Amino acid sequence: MKEQLQKDFENIIRNLNLSQKDIEIKKFCLSNFMNKGFPNKKEEDWKFSDLNQIIKKNIGELSFYSDYSSTNKVDTSVFVDGLEHNKIVFINDRIEKIDFDYEKKDQIEIIDQSETINKFDNNNSLSDLNNAFNNKSFKILVKKGYQLAKPLIIYHTTNSKIWSKNINLRLDFELDKDSSLKVIDLFKDTSEKNFLNIFYNFDLKENAVLKNYKVDRFENKNIKYFFNNIEQDKNSISETFILSSGSNFIKNEINCDLKGEYSSAFVNGIFSLKNDKHHEIRTTINHLTENTKSYQLIKSVLEESSKAVYQGKIFVNSKAQKTDGYQLSKAILLNKEAEFNAKPELEIYADDVKCSHGSASGSLNEESIFYLMTRGLSHQQSRELLINGFLLDVVEKITDSEIKNLIKNMIGIKE
Repeated sequence: MKEQLQKDFENIIRNLNLSQKDIEIKKFCLSNFMNKGFPNKKEEDWKFSDLNQIIKKNIGELSFYSDYSSTNKVDTSVFVDGLEHNKIVFINDRIEKIDFDYEKKDQIEIIDQSETINKFDNNNSLSDLNNAFNNKSFKILVKKGYQLAKPLIIYHTTNSKIWSKNINLRLDFELDKDSSLKVIDLFKDTSEKNFLNIFYNFDLKENAVLKNYKVDRFENKNIKYFFNNIEQDKNSISETFILSSGSNFIKNEINCDLKGEYSSAFVNGIFSLKNDKHHEIRTTINHLTENTKSYQLIKSVLEESSKAVYQGKIFVNSKAQKTDGYQLSKAILLNKEAEFNAKPELEIYADDVKCSHGSASGSLNEESIFYLMTRGLSHQQSRELLINGFLLDVVEKITDSEIKNLIKNMIGIKE
């Protein structure tokens, strides 16, 4: 792998117009990744999902995408109908379209920050890989007091130009004081057997509100890793919803630092898996000052030989008195071959807190199915009704009514 890495890295250095500073940053990150390699089960954070083996099994020999010279045609058929929205379109890691037509142009700034040093955890080898190979790094700044009129949908698309490739993408978002942003990440792949490595950084200033919805529902054979770092100031709110269904493997990782008093973070997610799909959500909510709140609810419906993993940690600093932290995961296993792994954690260094966590898994209640069948429903209808009711609890946590209805339609939930 090291020979291929070095060859592809030299290509990207030749193809991109980089300053000497850019080149040195990328060389440093490449060296870090080469020393660490892809994560495996020896690392505690990857004890349930050995990415090194997953790539070998599903992709085989991996090369590292470095040709950003040719443009890609935007396929408008992937755009979401029935929801007015702004757009950023990524195709094979290139930004091919940016459209903020619904917004006041002087209230949003897009900044090229390709020379920015890595802000992410230096122990994360995938962060080093991302920094070594990403094409361009942009920051989207929402200015003080501005609330976007419409949601932003970021389309993550790939096409047949790439095969057995690793592509890397990074975006930073800054929400200035009293601003708000609703952003939907939507994956739509026509390529197969690629590894997508995506890093986001969100910086929420005082009173800022972020609502982020991550949707991976279209069937595909790709491997994905999505890291989200969220920094929150006083009175800020972050809401994250994850629909995890389509890819062969995807790991969504969320690190949230509640740095300002009365800041709060909400993370809700759904696994809906079939076949031999393997998906994971890992969250770390760091309560770093007093009077902060977090709420996490993850539910899974697993069929056939699918596997879901939820690792959730609530950390409470000694200064973070009056913390309110809640975490719960539940799973329905519809087949004896299905597997659900949960690792809930509390690490608390303050004494005036209210924190709890729990996890449960099991099969559908046969008595409930029988009861519904006595009321005229078929076995399949009874099963679907119980599953819908189980998942509806999570979807109802979405605070934006338009997006809530969109997600319900995507999942096929009927009330």
